[in-house]
Amino acid sequence: MHIVADENIPLIREFFAELGSIETLPGRDMTADQIRKADVLLVRSITRVNRELLEGSRVKFVATATIGCDHIDLEYLNDNNIGFANAPGCNANSVVEYVLSVLTLLSDQEAFLMQDKTIGIIGAGNVGSRLQERLSSLGLKVLVNDPPRARKEGEAGFSDLDELLAQSDIISMHTPLITEGDYPTVHLMNEKRIQSLKPGTVLINSGRGDTLDNEALKRRLMESDDIIAVLDVWENEPGIDHELMELVDIATPHIAGYSLDGKLGGTEMVYQAVCQHFGLPVRKKLGQLMPEPALKKISLAGHAHRWWSTLTAVRACYDVRNDDIAMRRAFGKAARRKQPLGPVFDELRRDYPVRREFPTLKIQLKTNQKKLADRLERFGFSIRLGK
Repeated sequence: MHIVADENIPLIREFFAELGSIETLPGRDMTADQIRKADVLLVRSITRVNRELLEGSRVKFVATATIGCDHIDLEYLNDNNIGFANAPGCNANSVVEYVLSVLTLLSDQEAFLMQDKTIGIIGAGNVGSRLQERLSSLGLKVLVNDPPRARKEGEAGFSDLDELLAQSDIISMHTPLITEGDYPTVHLMNEKRIQSLKPGTVLINSGRGDTLDNEALKRRLMESDDIIAVLDVWENEPGIDHELMELVDIATPHIAGYSLDGKLGGTEMVYQAVCQHFGLPVRKKLGQLMPEPALKKISLAGHAHRWWSTLTAVRACYDVRNDDIAMRRAFGKAARRKQPLGPVFDELRRDYPVRREFPTLKIQLKTNQKKLADRLERFGFSIRLGK
């Protein structure tokens, strides 16, 4: 069996070496010639898997180590009897933690209490539903817009999109990219909706870049600069709009779901899917291969302030400011040298530093800190109480 895989899928050889030969390639640049002799194709979200890529190849199975599959022509796979699997939920917790890092940072910078805010979540699939659960447990008022789910489950618990935009202080976008059908999401946040946002609104997009009209957002920021914009995903990746990047408050290179835990979870899920498809035994488990976190434990004194403790714990695991600084520095350096920016975007993703999720950090508290323990557990941390 010959396996061709995106070079950014971690532990690919550790999981798949026993199954056959492995060839890793840059995901964005895969060509039909390169995968012609592959039996299995493993990708991430930046590879368009369609007739143009697969026709004439011997590929029997395609898997994407990501939640979404809008980059896969599922109809073509079905018509040509090519097996398929994705990795639903693999990096959902990573994206939730990205949003939590953003919110704790902004609440510190803008001097607001998270629990005083109403947050609107657009798209309540794997990521949005987990974010809803996490934020609700932390005391935020949460509104949810998800028309497909509302049609299936009933309108109760779901909000009209325009009503959600009018009522929310914070908006977090998590819709898949849908180009046709009853509920298309391309430019779901269009110019009219972007212009309707009340001053002070926080707009976060860590879902799909094309669901938000980047030109319209740039015009709003250039004209009034009265909203807070946080973009992890962009139109025209990797050749994103540098001017827009300079205007937004937090800019990151499509890495919200890039925790090591999430990526390795995706690798394990596609490994299991390949084994199942070809009738092979599953011999590898993630627990055997997962490395120890660099920071395993922190201890907080009994008098530690609750909000300071929360900020410290979140930033110890993931501080979104580091990714924002790295992106601006890399883009600025390339722009000064008049170098193309697309490769810089991909390099930031390829060379992304190891980031672990909140549950990998154990926080030691005193027995009299039960309220703090409860709050940190709701954020997702592992807590130990003792004298």
